[in-house]
Amino acid sequence: MHVTDSGTADKWGSRTTFVLAMSASVVGLGNLWRFSYLCGEYGGGAFVIAYVVCLFLIAAPVMVAEVVLGRYGGPSPVQSIRRACDGSLRSRGWMLVGVLACLTGVLILSLYIVVAGWGMAYAGFMYSGVFAAARAAEVGAHFEAFLAEPMLQVYWQSVFLLLTAGAVVLGVRRGLGMLAWLVVPVLFAMLGFLVKYGFDYGDIGAARNFLFSTRLVDFSSQSVLVALGHALFTLGVGVGTGISYGAYAPQSVPIGRSIMAVAVFDTVIALLAGLAIFPIVFANHMEPTAGPGLLFISLPYAFGNLMQGELVGAVFFVMMVLAALGSAVALMEPVVAMLMQQARLSRFTAALIVGAIVWLLGWVIVVSLQSGQVLPWFGKQNLLAVLDTFTSRVLLPLVALLIAVLAGWRLRPEILRLELVRESALFFSLWRFLLRYIAPLAIALLIFTSLL
Repeated sequence: MHVTDSGTADKWGSRTTFVLAMSASVVGLGNLWRFSYLCGEYGGGAFVIAYVVCLFLIAAPVMVAEVVLGRYGGPSPVQSIRRACDGSLRSRGWMLVGVLACLTGVLILSLYIVVAGWGMAYAGFMYSGVFAAARAAEVGAHFEAFLAEPMLQVYWQSVFLLLTAGAVVLGVRRGLGMLAWLVVPVLFAMLGFLVKYGFDYGDIGAARNFLFSTRLVDFSSQSVLVALGHALFTLGVGVGTGISYGAYAPQSVPIGRSIMAVAVFDTVIALLAGLAIFPIVFANHMEPTAGPGLLFISLPYAFGNLMQGELVGAVFFVMMVLAALGSAVALMEPVVAMLMQQARLSRFTAALIVGAIVWLLGWVIVVSLQSGQVLPWFGKQNLLAVLDTFTSRVLLPLVALLIAVLAGWRLRPEILRLELVRESALFFSLWRFLLRYIAPLAIALLIFTSLL
């Protein structure tokens, strides 16, 4: 057992807590709209198959590598990679991968607090009946007016960030572990309620055709690359979460089987979210669109024009905030762990510093959304769109590629096997083959096409 300077002796209480914590970290905003939209856009059932293949053969092996690194070297991505490289007599320059993972996590977290803040505000709007019997144009105008109020957005993102930092400050068992036990069951309960509502009052037939009918005319090589990109994004590969959470996993936890269970959970939640959202959208004869338009225009309009829609809409946005909270805590923890080790800071001080940086980034994003902004943000795009594209298409795949190369080609197999002792020799050989030959090639191709 490897005990690090930042308190790696603080472990999850059980394998169940580890799996729940990892599950809470992967169920983010992308699961609530992005997977279902991509499924309908890129071939339906064929896209689902491509996504599942990419998830289990490419994204999951890289996540297993992250967890292995964390359990070997501790919760800080930088220190964990350094210790693994020292144990394999490799250059410490690989520590920069840990730095890049933390930077990616900070950028994504700054996006999360903005959108999650919108969700908190819209939960109140829905419950108060703002969208009751409203026309689509009125709902769209309300969203535009909301975006034109930067102080209101900053207020809600600050509330969400305080909740995130508070959970991190409480530590592994009292904060991260307790949050996981709260978030996952509540998410399941809320999703079950919303799916039943969609079946009762929505157009389930149209939703089923949109999500699951196989349309090979829409399926192409681009669909496979999109499925791979979303698999990496939704499993949280490349931001150091696997390293930190893996460091807190008890030695008795079978890492490989646990990550596979998390991947199954992630897929089930994404499909349930589609069955909850799209019947409501189609019942109001609206075309599903990607991005904020679906969550903050189409859905409020749809809920506002259905029986008991105000209450159900409020439940949906509360669920969205809870899902974002689990991911946000997972994004902040690796950066806090890095500061605790590198700068010898207390958990409270490290969380305060990270929170301040993320809050400032969130504030800049909100400013960039204003139509009268002074500085142009990369042409006509606002900073929210720029960072979303840059992190999901470049930074996340790049870190995932480097982790795959490091674990697959540079580290000694004995180090990796030591942390996967609970898995069979066949599992270890297959995992290492995927990590060495399949994952790097697929991810490199994804990066290349994204840059083009």
